[in-house]
Amino acid sequence: MAATPASTPVEPEYREFTLAAGTSLSVALQSAIASDVSEVEDTVRATLRNAVSIDGEEVLPAGTEFAGHVTEAERAGRVKGRARVAFAFTSLRHDGERLSLRTEPIVREAEATKGEDATKVGIGAGAGAVVGAVIGGKSGAAKGAAIGGAAGTGAVLATRGKEVRLETGTGIPVTLAAPLAVRVRVR
Repeated sequence: MAATPASTPVEPEYREFTLAAGTSLSVALQSAIASDVSEVEDTVRATLRNAVSIDGEEVLPAGTEFAGHVTEAERAGRVKGRARVAFAFTSLRHDGERLSLRTEPIVREAEATKGEDATKVGIGAGAGAVVGAVIGGKSGAAKGAAIGGAAGTGAVLATRGKEVRLETGTGIPVTLAAPLAVRVRVR
């Protein structure tokens, strides 16, 4: 019986593409992040929402996994100090390889609660004035307003502002801080 010639395996062919610094990518968080729970260096994971193509070639498929970490986490303060959380991505997994990357920090800050705080003080003062007027007339109303306002201020001092919470699945725009070279198998 004659031996069949061994077929030569075809070597894969790759092409390198570069995503420029400033390129914006849309990812979906796979890790929940919160200003009152997350800590600096906690791992953050996300997946690419849409494929990225250059010159008709898909460079990064949708679902590409990104990994990074929390760079800042501050709880909301009492009266002053809004909650804040920041994170950045440092790597992605592509074609079985882990590639280093650098993104701009993603920073989220809670809304100010000054209007809500003023409302608490005002409601306390108004309620105190009504109670004071019922009990002691005009002078009672003035005293009641002062006491109620103080109680409202106490409520403001006792409560923290709003926290920042980013749930799993939240869409986040990510901007590359440095170029990213990606090898893509073309054959």
